[in-house]
Amino acid sequence: MDPDLDIRCDGGVLRLTMNRPAQLNALTAAMSDRVADELEGAATRDDVRVVLVGGAGGAFCSGADLSGADAHQSFDTTSLDRANRIIRAVTGLDKPVVAAVDGVAAGVGCSTALACDLVVASPRASFLLAFARIGLMPDGGATATVAASVGRARAMRMALLGEALGAQEANDAGLVSHLAADDFEGTVEALVARLAAGPPLSYAATKKAVNAATLGHLHDALERERTGQTILLRTADVAEGMRAFGEKRLPVFRGE
Repeated sequence: MDPDLDIRCDGGVLRLTMNRPAQLNALTAAMSDRVADELEGAATRDDVRVVLVGGAGGAFCSGADLSGADAHQSFDTTSLDRANRIIRAVTGLDKPVVAAVDGVAAGVGCSTALACDLVVASPRASFLLAFARIGLMPDGGATATVAASVGRARAMRMALLGEALGAQEANDAGLVSHLAADDFEGTVEALVARLAAGPPLSYAATKKAVNAATLGHLHDALERERTGQTILLRTADVAEGMRAFGEKRLPVFRGE
C-alpha cells in the first residue's frame, strides 16, 4: 500500500485521497500509478458506484512533484504518460467521478480535477495551470477540458498567463459544478450519496454521450500535449524554469 494515497470504499463510494499535505499533495510516480490502478479497477467492481478524488490537509493537488535540484532530469515522458493514464481512466470509467477540491489544484492536479464529471469547490479552492511558469505547456488533457468548460479566451488566459481562478470565479466561469460556500464536506457527502443511490446504467450512458459531445477530441489533445511537452522538456528554458521553481526565484527564459 502507498501511504501517500488513502483508499477507502464504503456505501458504494470509492474514496481516493492524496495524502502528502506537506507537499500540497504533489503527485509522485507511485501515487500516479496507484490512482490510475484504482480508477481502472473500479470499472469491474460491483461495490463501487461512484469515485471520489480529494486531497488531505487543505489542498487538492499541486501537480507533479518537482522537488530536487535536478527535477528537470527526472521529469520526462513517463511522467506525461502517467498523467494521461489518469485522465483516460477518469473519462473512460462508466461511473461518475467527483473531485472534491479544497485548496489548490495546480498543474496536473488541476487537469485531473477538471477531467472529473463533477467538481465541488470549497471557498478556498483555486485552479491553476502553472505550466508556462516553468517553460512547459498544459498537459493531462487540460487544453481540451478547460476550453470545453470556459471557452477559448479564458483557457488561453489560464494557460498563457498562469493566472489562478479562485472558487467563486471558477464557479462563475463554469469551471466547477458546485461551489460549497457553507458546508464543503456536507455538500460532497450528499452528492456522492445521491450518485451512489442513482441509476448506474443511466449515468454510464449519460457520461459517455456528454463526453463524446464535448471531449471527442480528448485523445488527440493528449497526443498533441505529449508531443509538445516532449520537445519542451529538452529545452534550456525548462531546465531553468524548474531550477528557478526549486530555488523560489523568477526564471529567466531565453527561448533556448
